[in-house]
Amino acid sequence: MQDVDINYVAVAVAALVPMFLGALWYSTALFARPWMQAVDRTQDELKGGQLGYVISAIGALLMSYALARIDRWAAVDDLWNGALVGLLVWVGFVGPVLAVTTYFGGRPGKLWLINGGYQLVALVLVGAIHGVWD
Repeated sequence: MQDVDINYVAVAVAALVPMFLGALWYSTALFARPWMQAVDRTQDELKGGQLGYVISAIGALLMSYALARIDRWAAVDDLWNGALVGLLVWVGFVGPVLAVTTYFGGRPGKLWLINGGYQLVALVLVGAIHGVWD
């Protein structure tokens, strides 16, 4: 595997983006109500979900690290190409996987739009950050 220099401060900072974005995305100001409807859960049922936040934080760190490596391998050194890497990761991997699991899980297409939209924005932003910060 090609060795690349990783800026671990950038990885940590960029990992905060999906966390803050998720807090906004899944808030009542945006998609909390339609998301809860799509997963057939109530706000009371979702209380005490600390493990979910831990998993989200670990996932955000892994996503940030992976995008940092991909951006370095691709010699990305600007915002637009970093964002493009995030977009391509979503189009090639995340979007299709979410579509398949949503469909075969018997969930409504609206859930794919909400969750997929969040992942798309997060990947584009994290990719862009790594594109400009090395």
